[in-house]
Amino acid sequence: MTRHPYSYELYFKLIEKFSLCGYRSIDYYDPLILELEELTQKNDQFFYIADLIEIKILWSSSRSLKMMGIKPEELNPYNIFEATHPDDIERHGKGRSQMFSLANDIYIAEQGSSVLSTNLRMRNLYGNYPDLLLQLYMFYSQLPYKSVYLLTVLTNLDPFIRRKHGHHYYVGNIIRHFRYPDDELLGLGHPFTDREFEIISLIKEGFSSEQIAEKLFLSVHTVNTHRKNILSKVNLKHLPDLIIDLVSRRVL
Repeated sequence: MTRHPYSYELYFKLIEKFSLCGYRSIDYYDPLILELEELTQKNDQFFYIADLIEIKILWSSSRSLKMMGIKPEELNPYNIFEATHPDDIERHGKGRSQMFSLANDIYIAEQGSSVLSTNLRMRNLYGNYPDLLLQLYMFYSQLPYKSVYLLTVLTNLDPFIRRKHGHHYYVGNIIRHFRYPDDELLGLGHPFTDREFEIISLIKEGFSSEQIAEKLFLSVHTVNTHRKNILSKVNLKHLPDLIIDLVSRRVL
């Protein structure tokens, strides 16, 4: 598929244009919606808007059916989570927790916005699990009532060149990271292999090298080699420092 990158400023125009109706009665034939539908069709994407306080999806673009096998009017938080590949469920759950934590902070402050993005394998209409980039833009609004809204753009990453290990992850207030994906954006995250990340998670839980070796059916020497490689990748001397950083960024 030929990609057609475009400016995400269109989504901010959407947010402004449909704020008064609370994103509940968006006309599929509105010129702005038609433009976005055409671009997302060309780029194998779809998008939706949700209320994070009500935990309810308010409106979805039409391509949710092809990309996830779910009709726009039937899309809800449960069937999105249920469509996640079993091996990515835990990471998806951590991302959801981070999302609601950020939404709560924004709601209490009655101002602000935040960006969260990661990649997850999710089931499509044909029962396959392509790798999707989920880009979440959360924002506070008093129109038509006080709430924190969520605009999510999902992109099929198959046409993109990405590193073989680790996963993309970003959370913060840098709005420019909510943009059409490119190599720089997809490179954000952690550099660890799946095995290294598994070992980091077990260390966080208090497992020793000997216990990790037994649990993962590895030699103690192999586990210790992984520990050294992990630290060398991030130029740190102590694993607790790395774990504190990953926890603070809600990667762990």
